[in-house]
Amino acid sequence: MLKIGITGQSGFIGTHLYNNLGLHPEEFVRIDFQDSFFENETDLDAFVSQCDVIIHLAAMNRHNDPQVIYDTNIGLVQKLITSLEILKSKAHILFSSSSQEEKDNLYGKSKKEGRELLIKWAETSGGKFSGMIIPNVFGPFGHPNYNSFIATFSHKLTHGEIPKLEVDGSVKLIYVGELVAEILSEIRSGKGNNEFIIPYTSESKVSEILNLLEIYKEQYFVKGEIPTINNRFELNLFNTFRCYMDIANHFPFKYIQHTDQRGSFVEIIRLGIGGQVSFSTTVPGITRGNHFHTRKIERFSVIKGKALIQLRKIGSTKVLDFYLDGNEPAYVDMPIWYTHNIKNIGDEVLYTNFWINEFYDVNDPDTYFETV
Repeated sequence: MLKIGITGQSGFIGTHLYNNLGLHPEEFVRIDFQDSFFENETDLDAFVSQCDVIIHLAAMNRHNDPQVIYDTNIGLVQKLITSLEILKSKAHILFSSSSQEEKDNLYGKSKKEGRELLIKWAETSGGKFSGMIIPNVFGPFGHPNYNSFIATFSHKLTHGEIPKLEVDGSVKLIYVGELVAEILSEIRSGKGNNEFIIPYTSESKVSEILNLLEIYKEQYFVKGEIPTINNRFELNLFNTFRCYMDIANHFPFKYIQHTDQRGSFVEIIRLGIGGQVSFSTTVPGITRGNHFHTRKIERFSVIKGKALIQLRKIGSTKVLDFYLDGNEPAYVDMPIWYTHNIKNIGDEVLYTNFWINEFYDVNDPDTYFETV
C-alpha cells in the first residue's frame, strides 16, 4: 500500500483529497499532516520519512501584500526540499500549481518558481515529480471570499446577502471531485510529469453561474423543490450550493398538510429531475443508514411515527440531531459527505419515504458506510 501525505491537509482541496483517500483503505495509507510541521524541522522530517507520495498543497492564496504570498509559498517549497534532501527521499512529489503561472502577479510567480525548484530536486535526487497546472476549482466546503467565487456567491445567497457581480468573464472550472480523480490517477500511474496540465471540465460566464445559483436559492432553499439539473456540472454546482446552507437551522422542513374529514394529504416533493422513490417501515428502536454519499441528492420524509435523523460531516465530530413526528410531516435532505442515519424513537412502526436523484446501481452505489 502507498503511504500518502498531504501538506495543506486541512485546506479545501486537501480535505477532499484526504477524505477520498480514505475510501480506498486497501490501496492507500494516509499519513497525517499538521500545518505546524513547517515550523518544526523534526516534525516535518518525521512526516516526510513516512511518505511514498507527498501532495504539496500548502500555500497562501490571498494577502494584502503580494510579496508575503510569494515569500510564503517559496519558503514552504524550500522547507519541503530541505527535508527531502536530508532524508535522501525518493518520494513521488505532486505539486499544486495554477493556471495563473503565466500571469503577471506574485502568486503565479511563486507557483511557477516553486514547480521549477521541485523539478530540479527530482532531477538531482532521483525522485519523481508531477507539477500539476490546475484550473479554477470549486466544490463543497470551500471558504467564501477565499477559495472560489462560487463559494462566495453560494454563502451570500444562503445567508441573506446579495452577491455582487464585479467582472463577468468566462471562467474555466474543474469540480474538486474531478480534480481528486485526476490526482489519484497520477499517483496510480507511478510516473512523473513536470508539467501536468489538468484539463478543465466546464466553462461558463460568471453571470450564468450566478443565475443558476439564484434559481437554486428560489426553488430549493426557499421552496424545497429539486431544480432541473441538465448535466454533471449543474449537479456539482447544486451540491456545492447546498453545503453552504445552515443545515442545523434549515431542517427539518415541515410539509404543508391538508386535512379534512377524509384524512390528510401531503405533497412530498417537486422534481425538476427524475430518480428513485422508496418507502420503508422501521420497527421501534431500529436504526437505518449510517452511510454517506459523494454525489447523490437524497431526501428523508417522515410520514408516520417518531424519528431521530442524525448527520455528521466526514472529518468532524459534531452530530446534528433532527427530531421528526409524522403528526407534522417533515423532511431532511442529506448533504454529500455527511454520514447519516434514521432511528425509530417512537412506540409504533415508523413510515418513511426516501427519494434519491439516481437509480441504485449495485456496481456504483456511491454509498460508504460510517457510523454517525
